[in-house]
Amino acid sequence: MRLFLNASVTVVLGATFCFFFFVLVGHEYRWSAIAPYAPNLFAGWGMTLLVSAASLILSVIIGAGLTAGQLSTFSPARWLARGYVEIIRGTPLLTQILIGYYLVAPMLHWENKFAVGVLILAAFAGAYLSEIFRAGIGSIPKSQWESARAIGLTGAQAYRFVIIPQAIRRVLPATTGQFANLIKDSSLLYVIGLGEFTMQARQANAQTYAVFESYLPLAIGYLALTLPISFASRWLEHRTRYEH
Repeated sequence: MRLFLNASVTVVLGATFCFFFFVLVGHEYRWSAIAPYAPNLFAGWGMTLLVSAASLILSVIIGAGLTAGQLSTFSPARWLARGYVEIIRGTPLLTQILIGYYLVAPMLHWENKFAVGVLILAAFAGAYLSEIFRAGIGSIPKSQWESARAIGLTGAQAYRFVIIPQAIRRVLPATTGQFANLIKDSSLLYVIGLGEFTMQARQANAQTYAVFESYLPLAIGYLALTLPISFASRWLEHRTRYEH
């Protein structure tokens, strides 16, 4: 029922948004000018979808690895993981994209824009996910660890059967927010010439000077990517909810 209400509210807000821009603003839209660029926009949206999906999967792997490093009792691993997280979170993504593509990639003779873009986005989001995962694990009460030891579980078993299942419930909202941010952050990959959604919209606008007609589809396209993640998170929260 709650998911239905959330979807209904989203539809109402979307309809209000469209009514505002298409009726109240009174702008004379020139959709005919942008029509020849529709295939490019669809191709750009598909590229953004691919980049986002690959980056999401890889960022979870990187985030989990960094979390393990930060929680490790091996000091060098803990320091390296912590240092990486602080450096990535303390510098702009745009700077990381430029350095990664124009400095690091040529040194490695790596010219695939898609692969480089995915890796940079995943490395960036992985640092934030690591902090989310670490905080989720740290929020589990000490009594849960003691209970796991009391029934004879090893450290690895305690993580697998007791700690991580509870931590997942706690980090779902923050993780979903980071996933949505990653999808929107993929728009910065236009600076390396990757033909994603934002780059195609910018090119269409540059050729037609139809600003609203170029960027309204961009907004709708990104909503089409981020809203399913939000609804999926709500559904998972509902499925994994338990009584305290």
